[in-house]
Amino acid sequence: MRNIRVNGNKIRYLDYDNVDTKKKDTLVLLHGIGASAERWAKVIPFFYDHFRIIVPDIVGFGYSDKPTVEYNIPFFVKFLEDFLNSLGIKKTSIAGSSFGGLIAAEFTIKNSQMVNKLVLVSPAGTMKSSTRTLEEYILASLYPTHDNAWRAFINMAFDPRTVTEQTVEDFIDRMKLPNAKYAFMSTMLGIRNTPNLSSRLDKILSPTIIVWGEQDEMIPVKYADDYKKIPKSNLLVIPKCGHTPFTEKPEIFSKIAIDFLK
Repeated sequence: MRNIRVNGNKIRYLDYDNVDTKKKDTLVLLHGIGASAERWAKVIPFFYDHFRIIVPDIVGFGYSDKPTVEYNIPFFVKFLEDFLNSLGIKKTSIAGSSFGGLIAAEFTIKNSQMVNKLVLVSPAGTMKSSTRTLEEYILASLYPTHDNAWRAFINMAFDPRTVTEQTVEDFIDRMKLPNAKYAFMSTMLGIRNTPNLSSRLDKILSPTIIVWGEQDEMIPVKYADDYKKIPKSNLLVIPKCGHTPFTEKPEIFSKIAIDFLK
């Protein structure tokens, strides 16, 4: 666990850089809205032997600073640019989940020369209307009681046994931090106001794999059709899986991702 200043904000991130780092490609993992770097914990052991892994708490989330600003997509793209530059990373592969997938896509449209390959996991940005599961998650963020958070995470998953008490408690703790609710809701507005993403996805030049859980009720798999407009892309749908395949099916997800990235 490390901290770095990016545009005056303290950013917490995880850096798995063992002794063979210089021989390895870099992989940046971007979490979803309301989450933190720890959301990727189940796949780190699979990725560890293949990559230097950088996992930030995106500005406004986790235990990074939460400034009182407008949390729109250009703000997050600039954050990622400055974060990578601060670490001296000139080129990397990126895996992004949900909101993190949207940031990864927008970042790659603008900075194609910095992205080797792209893994988009149930990416946000093209959904035309809300879903009940998303609304329950928003409710849990604004009113982070145990019941609200537990219900939201259970409905986000296909298999409720994959939801742990620690996941729920960590979410509740983070949403009680100063400015956490403001950052969450401002980001929701930023996602909703993303301009014409579908018409710009063909500008992504990096090879891309799109991974979706077949039973995703947060962002249903039908919205993968928009992301298939990425020229060098392939869609893989994981059966019996909800919104976050890397937490529900970590072995399957890791094999898909590593085979593609390597």
